[in-house]
Amino acid sequence: MHTATVHLDTHFNAGKIDPRIFSGFLEHLGRAIYGGVYDPGNPLSDEHGLRRDVIEDMRGLRMPYVRYPGGNFVSNYDWRDGIGPKEDRRPFPDFAWKSVEPNTFGTDEFIRWCREVGTEPMLAVNLGTLGPAEAAALVEYCNLDTPTHWAQERRSNGSASPHNVRMWCLGNEMDGPWQAGHSPAENYALKAMQAARLMKGMDPSIQLVAAGSSGRALPTYLEWDRTVLEQCWDDIDFISAHRYSRNFQDDTPWFLAEGVEIDRILDDYAGVISYVKGVKKSNHDVHLSFDEWNVWYKDRRGNGEWRTAPALIEERYDLQDALVCAQYLNAFIRRADLVKVACLAQIVNVIAAVLTNNDGTLRQTIYYPSAMYAAVARGLSLTPVVEAPRYDAGDREGVPVIDVSASFDEETGETGVFIVNRAVDSDTRVTVQFADRLVMGAGSVQLLTGDDPKVENNWDHPNAVMPQEGTATANGQALEITIPALGLAVVSGVRTERR
Repeated sequence: MHTATVHLDTHFNAGKIDPRIFSGFLEHLGRAIYGGVYDPGNPLSDEHGLRRDVIEDMRGLRMPYVRYPGGNFVSNYDWRDGIGPKEDRRPFPDFAWKSVEPNTFGTDEFIRWCREVGTEPMLAVNLGTLGPAEAAALVEYCNLDTPTHWAQERRSNGSASPHNVRMWCLGNEMDGPWQAGHSPAENYALKAMQAARLMKGMDPSIQLVAAGSSGRALPTYLEWDRTVLEQCWDDIDFISAHRYSRNFQDDTPWFLAEGVEIDRILDDYAGVISYVKGVKKSNHDVHLSFDEWNVWYKDRRGNGEWRTAPALIEERYDLQDALVCAQYLNAFIRRADLVKVACLAQIVNVIAAVLTNNDGTLRQTIYYPSAMYAAVARGLSLTPVVEAPRYDAGDREGVPVIDVSASFDEETGETGVFIVNRAVDSDTRVTVQFADRLVMGAGSVQLLTGDDPKVENNWDHPNAVMPQEGTATANGQALEITIPALGLAVVSGVRTERR
């Protein structure tokens, strides 16, 4: 058995955890919309065609926001085709996924779905094949209560009151050569600035996310972000980052060290944002919206062959995938000063936490870390100092055997602790000590673990991996907990008092 110690002090923290880091992402891709969240005629759907069982699963994730409608899809999408009477809407060929989009689910249907789930919409605008004027018109449609064309159109379509969409994305992955309307950073930055000014001219209260780099592998990584930040700094609130983790070499110890790479990306963005703020001599802050993150490498089918709602990218997730997802969340919590928004990509059928068939839903392994963390993490993000054995895995050297984050609720005095045991074949006994507080109660423990890193939930065995009750002890001086090999522990309600 390994042993490790985690040192915490409530005076050393990264600021308040923004609950928006537990947001999600829904794109017009494969069966995410049609046959996913929207399935008219299915007995499980309501009178609007929204799947009630999917809504219930989404409520369990406690997502503050859901980003929509893309993704690559948005860069060739005209939102005006997805509003109004459905019999008047025209299907169109989707450039991104080589599929036919029927347009029977659009902005108003998505807003209705968000209200049913209890989440807020985070809308992306098309800055690939459309531009600032169309983006501003969508803000008018959604947010203005004026006697003007698009606001009147919204009323005619059944929404008398504005939708009040607070968060907006200025395009998607415009640095990527695969993107419809891809352009050099300077061109995108100018277009994004123009859109931002028009959109905030319509509604100054909205917050805007500029499209950052799609990943570290691109040759323009960070240089793209610097260019966009320098041009758009005063007009935006966030810049985006995306990452999909992969295990093509089928190496579990290496894969479970993925948190090291996530930390490096956050350090990269902290540096470039700080640099531009210094160059600008600005008092304005821009934060990070990590609005696409997940594991994705098993199902790479992206060509729909011009079918409607083809089954694309329906990744099946196992235990090790869930443990990597937990490390994303740990990283976001630890960098609460930087990361204010993050979106699990995606949520239904397509690289998703939940799968559907005609008879019900299946919660995949990656569903549970998000649900477990979102229920517990609130208040300050404590900065952990970890003493633990280290291991080497290929080019990832000196990796701590545990990955940790912690939260502290100043109002209740309770702490949440989140620990991933990266060890494949050894439990880890963890001691959590506070420099400034006594540990008076151990709280409750949820474990996510299994004997095989490749165990997954499937339709025959839907509960192979799901949270189970664990135990921890408190002795006044510390919290003690044993994390199983290949295990995640979420400890909630740890009671502490000032020393």
